[in-house]
Amino acid sequence: MEVRSIRLGPGEAYELRLTGRGARGYVWTWQVTGDADTVTVTEGAPGQGASASGTPGPASGPAPAPAPGAAVERSYVVRGRPPGGRARVRFAQVRPAYPQEAPYDEFVLDVEVSAGR
Repeated sequence: MEVRSIRLGPGEAYELRLTGRGARGYVWTWQVTGDADTVTVTEGAPGQGASASGTPGPASGPAPAPAPGAAVERSYVVRGRPPGGRARVRFAQVRPAYPQEAPYDEFVLDVEVSAGR
């Protein structure tokens, strides 16, 4: 599990790319803890994708199909909101059909939002 710390200003975005294993049934989910109102998380480009709860939002159109069994890179945008808070975003790669299994991979992003950026 990798842990990364970043500092953002209000409205500033940080793009995180994670390798997916959708062909094997894995999806990335996320959970925001700490000052959860300090950041928003979306999948894909800014303004597209999902809510901070990790629930996918509306699709923006069909994506090209990857080769069978190929790893697919996923992009997530973490955006700072009001300054003065700290949040932890825990990404976990899981297979929804097997909720009892431990995550295949995890990534933790510690975010500090400050007015001085």
